[in-house]
Amino acid sequence: MAGIVRKNFDAADETRPFEDGKGRLDLLTSGGGPVGRAVFEPGWKWSQHVKPIAGTDSCQASHVGYVVSGRLNVVMDDGESTEFGAGDFMEVTPGHDAWVVGDDACVVLDWSGFGDYAKASGG
Repeated sequence: MAGIVRKNFDAADETRPFEDGKGRLDLLTSGGGPVGRAVFEPGWKWSQHVKPIAGTDSCQASHVGYVVSGRLNVVMDDGESTEFGAGDFMEVTPGHDAWVVGDDACVVLDWSGFGDYAKASGG
């Protein structure tokens, strides 16, 4: 393995589009595991734009990430909820729905839960 690895999300190893053109996941592979950049467009909602791809009732991915821009509301299956915004660190366990708040795209970097995200039988 190289001592230094440089990759760019604009030339991602894999890109997974969301339903109805409401965004995408750009995925980079690394020795430490996958790292993803999700671009959630205004109007994006997990239960509408990823659920049909994942085939689960709620998102089953565990996320550890950073919100670069925009706002994202997350509601756990048990009703607990919070809103994340630019500059926020986020840690979210499996079993949730999420949606973009406002008219701006939400960009999230995630180094934990995007390996199988928006992939058939994934979160």
